[in-house]
Amino acid sequence: MSARVRSSHRPITYLAFVITLFFVLAVSASAHAEDKKLIKALYIPLADHYASIVAYERYRHDMKHADFQIEQMKNWDLLRAYYLSGEVDMAYVMSPLAMDMFAEKPIFRWIGLMHRDGNALAINDLLNERVKLPLVRQERKPDDKVANALKKEFELTGRATEVGMPHLLATHTVVLYRYLKEHGLTMSLMPNSGADVQAIAVAPPKSPSFIKSKSSRAQAAAFEQSLPWADVVETGGFGHVAWYSKDVMPWEHGHVECIALATDEAIKNKRKAVHEVMDYIHKAGEDIELARTQGGEAMEEIVKLVRKHIPAHTREAIIASLDPDLRVINYQNLNVDKPGLKLIMDLAVEGGIIKNAIDIDNFADESFSRNGLAEAVVNPVQLNR
Repeated sequence: MSARVRSSHRPITYLAFVITLFFVLAVSASAHAEDKKLIKALYIPLADHYASIVAYERYRHDMKHADFQIEQMKNWDLLRAYYLSGEVDMAYVMSPLAMDMFAEKPIFRWIGLMHRDGNALAINDLLNERVKLPLVRQERKPDDKVANALKKEFELTGRATEVGMPHLLATHTVVLYRYLKEHGLTMSLMPNSGADVQAIAVAPPKSPSFIKSKSSRAQAAAFEQSLPWADVVETGGFGHVAWYSKDVMPWEHGHVECIALATDEAIKNKRKAVHEVMDYIHKAGEDIELARTQGGEAMEEIVKLVRKHIPAHTREAIIASLDPDLRVINYQNLNVDKPGLKLIMDLAVEGGIIKNAIDIDNFADESFSRNGLAEAVVNPVQLNR
């Protein structure tokens, strides 16, 4: 064969090799994608759920078993209805609401925490005229000053001060109940009850305008919301952070707040994928903790990821919420904490926030605790639910 004939065959042979290689890679990638299980998770735009955003943005492409997707919900009632439909694998939910959902329809289990601590009471200027909060936030503690101001308001007006909660079945409501009880005040979830304080539902993004509208009518106002909303009113100059939940509800590592739920179906049929997502939420929590310590570019990167999904959270409010000195929310020790949940549950039942206690042992699935995916303890009872 002449050199000319051989040289004419070389481009064809090379092209065939390249096409074959691309075909093999495409088939391999397709097969790998088919091996992944869709894990769709519902969340609310709060600092409580920042770890899910960081896990999605940084690690979803590293996941070998999970095709991880997150969907933001506008409010807790929509999240509840959507999740109880059984169409979504995971959800991140405030613990009293999650327990109430479980009592209604136990088609899911509690597999871990999303964070610890993380909410705060904010008051308007009218109340702060009586309280006179310290300028330094570290010095603001749940002493009797806010309680006395609320009591005085009731004595002057004969009306309960409305305090906005993200939902009546919120951990925030439990925290407020405990604070008021410890200072001799009463709280109701219903109007015209004769209580000193009435807890009302105010969607988190609407809580700053709730304070503003009350202040414009010269009425006392407060809300207890997840971060960064309390920080939004202070950094915005129209409210004040009075105290943080971590000081009302002291608990080792921080009190239980929002928890991660997975449906029984997902646990049974997508176990490795669910475990992988939870592992990366732990990892994302570590990333946030490291960034808040380092500050600078590391912190700016977290801000960027959060604001990509929640632009209503200002840079200033996010940074204030993650202040390393205050440490009013943390993303550590995210395994199931049964005694921590029992503390919340018992107070919720006592305060009439949820109707009945649940069986926490049945509610919790500790096999998703962070021991590494290969070391996960598989409980046959959990698998056969």
